[in-house]
Amino acid sequence: MVEIKTDTALETMREAGRVVARALAAARDAAGVGVSLLELDEAARAVLDEAGARSPFLGYRPSFAPTPFPAVICASVNDAIVHGVPDGRRLRDGDLVSIDCGAELDGWTGDAAVSFVVGTPRPADLELIKATREALDAGIAAATVGNRVGDISHAIGSVVRAAGCGTPRDFGGHGIGRRMHEDPSVPNRGRPGRGFPLRHGLVLAIEPMLMAGGSDDYRTDADGWTLRTVDGSRAAHFEHTVAITEEGPRVLTLP
Repeated sequence: MVEIKTDTALETMREAGRVVARALAAARDAAGVGVSLLELDEAARAVLDEAGARSPFLGYRPSFAPTPFPAVICASVNDAIVHGVPDGRRLRDGDLVSIDCGAELDGWTGDAAVSFVVGTPRPADLELIKATREALDAGIAAATVGNRVGDISHAIGSVVRAAGCGTPRDFGGHGIGRRMHEDPSVPNRGRPGRGFPLRHGLVLAIEPMLMAGGSDDYRTDADGWTLRTVDGSRAAHFEHTVAITEEGPRVLTLP
């Protein structure tokens, strides 16, 4: 069931989105050569605690997961696409890191992700990050009243194809509101003019995931969570929570 949010709910979601933005910034600021993924999780957790927000990630267990998720962020490194579980791994120079974080505040949720390189970047990684951010921007630009979900998917997919990248089958964006994952789903490939109509008050988490190797295939680690590229190529992930409004798309997870 798709829930259309009131303007009052959008304001509360904006506050949750600000918390997400601060948590992501804290995790990114903490990242550096020799820093563990658990330390990034601790930095984000401190922001959530200070804001009085709950993590929708911590303890989350969808049908595909063998265990509840144990952290407040997903930390995916290099060939990990999404859902990486923070552990004692220490970052190395040149690592490509994707951090995904959510926050629930006063019953409403925000969700966003960012990718960056620790230390000295590879030019190819910078290009991958740039393409992923452009895919997100294209998806947001298509999130307008009168369009359909397929228009967002097509906009993202066009950037993915132009960059020669892949995007994992079965995973994409989603509705968001009282829960982190709501209807409708927002695939990262699709046909324009298809899917759920975009109306004022609909809120979507738009999240392109690009794999440099060009394949849409992925594999799952033994932890049951982490998705990795099948060819070992690197991946990047960007996400924002976006409200559809009569004035245009409103990004709720900006600082």
